[in-house]
Amino acid sequence: MDVSLWSAFIGGLVVFFSPCILPIVPFYLSYMAGSGMAALNEAGELPPDIRRRAVLSAVMFSAGIITVFVLLGAAAFSLSQAFRTYQDEFRFVAAAIIALIGLHFLGIIRIGFLNRQFQVNAGDTADMSVLGSYVVGLAFAAGWTPCVGGVLTAVVMTASFEETAMQGLGLLLVFGVGLTLPFVVAAVFIKPFMRFVERFRRHLPKVEKAMGLLLLVFAGLLLTNRVNEIAYWMLETFPAFSSI
Repeated sequence: MDVSLWSAFIGGLVVFFSPCILPIVPFYLSYMAGSGMAALNEAGELPPDIRRRAVLSAVMFSAGIITVFVLLGAAAFSLSQAFRTYQDEFRFVAAAIIALIGLHFLGIIRIGFLNRQFQVNAGDTADMSVLGSYVVGLAFAAGWTPCVGGVLTAVVMTASFEETAMQGLGLLLVFGVGLTLPFVVAAVFIKPFMRFVERFRRHLPKVEKAMGLLLLVFAGLLLTNRVNEIAYWMLETFPAFSSI
């Protein structure tokens, strides 16, 4: 079992349920489905054509996000290899950036530009094509929100220190799948998901604080070059992982 891959996947899931992603998912589903929010929230079954369109668009939207993440991973790995003799310096800079973002999530400091969010001017959603959903995914990933930026920085830096390019790209691919898989599931079960979001909103501040703590822990491990010790600890504590 590659603990780094599992960590990247779980990191993607955590980001999806963060305060700057989960609340806007219903609006994106409405946008992708070419339907208003009222139609998604009203009682009764959702028309099959709207559900089908939402699922196909969610898949393409996810593909767009994953494309940007994988390209970012390739760029990070290439940069790391080009300056391999300065990897310690890269590690210190990465730890500092991740720690600052962690402190931001905890509310200890506030970094203004991290509060911006990418938004789409929907216009006429009836004309939204499946290919258009892919382009929106590209744009969303390129203008990631602070929650994506924090965990993504940790994953990108981890990928840049992998032994091969394929290992680095794999980490970003798995992170992208972890982030976007819930989006596709939400498109399949739109109405139950809408109800879930309303109930889960009160827990969003807790998720943000948990992300901040995790980023600080990761920054400390990265600074001391002890990230691999987490993998060893998990395998020793949970032997069942070794058979996965």
